[in-house]
Amino acid sequence: MLNNTILLVEDDRRLAELVKQFLEANSFLVYIEDNGNRVIRQCQNINPSLVILDIMLPGKDGLTLCQELRPDYKGPILMLTARNEDVDQVLGLEYGADDYVIKPVEPRVLLARIRALLRRYYQDDPREQESLVFDQLHIQPTARKVQLCGEDIHLSSHEFDLLLALAGQAGTVLSRESLFNQIYNREYDGLDRSIDVRVSQLRKKLFDSAENPVRIKTIWGRGYLFITDAWQQKIPV
Repeated sequence: MLNNTILLVEDDRRLAELVKQFLEANSFLVYIEDNGNRVIRQCQNINPSLVILDIMLPGKDGLTLCQELRPDYKGPILMLTARNEDVDQVLGLEYGADDYVIKPVEPRVLLARIRALLRRYYQDDPREQESLVFDQLHIQPTARKVQLCGEDIHLSSHEFDLLLALAGQAGTVLSRESLFNQIYNREYDGLDRSIDVRVSQLRKKLFDSAENPVRIKTIWGRGYLFITDAWQQKIPV
C-alpha cells in the first residue's frame, strides 16, 4: 500500500538531509538511516513505500542489504551510489534493486525516478485487473503476484513489470528497446543491459534454462519472446 514514506539509507549526513528536505517539500515522509546494520529492523518498523540504498555504508553494504531485504520487502528499491562501475549496477539489479542513479544526481531527476517507480509498483489500472494464465503460470497484475505450479514466485517490481510486458504480448517478439521504454519509462540509450540482466533473473526464478531457454526465448537480433505453451510443469523438459 502506498503511504509516501521513504527510507533513505545514506551515511553522508549533509547529503541525506538535503535529499530529505527536498523530498519532504514534495509530499514525502523521509526517514534517514546511516548504518547498514540497522536497516532491516528500520524497514520492518516503518514499512516504507520505497527504499533508497547507498552502496558504501558503515556496517552492511548496500548490495548485501538489497539481497537481504528482498525476500520480505516487496516495495521498490532504488540504488543511489557514487560508484558507476558496471559490475555494481549489474549486481544491484541481480540482487533485487529496481533502478539505480549515480551521484551526484539532480534532485528533480531523483524525484522523477522515485515517482516513476511508485507509479509502476502501486498503480491500480482497471485495464490490468484480469489475471493472465498460461497452464501452471498465474500472473495477477493488480495484486502483483506470480504463481508457478501453486508456488509463489518472488519478483522485484521491475522483474514483475518485465514479465507482465512479455506475457501481455505472448507470442510476439519484443525488442530490448521496447521493453526498456515500457519498464523504465525513458528512452533507451543503446548501451544499457539491464533488460538482459532482468530476463536472466526471470529465467532463473521461473525455472527456465539459461543455456537453452524454452519459456522466454532470445530471438537473436530482434529481442525476446514469451512462449505460451511452456508452463505445464515447474521444470520444463
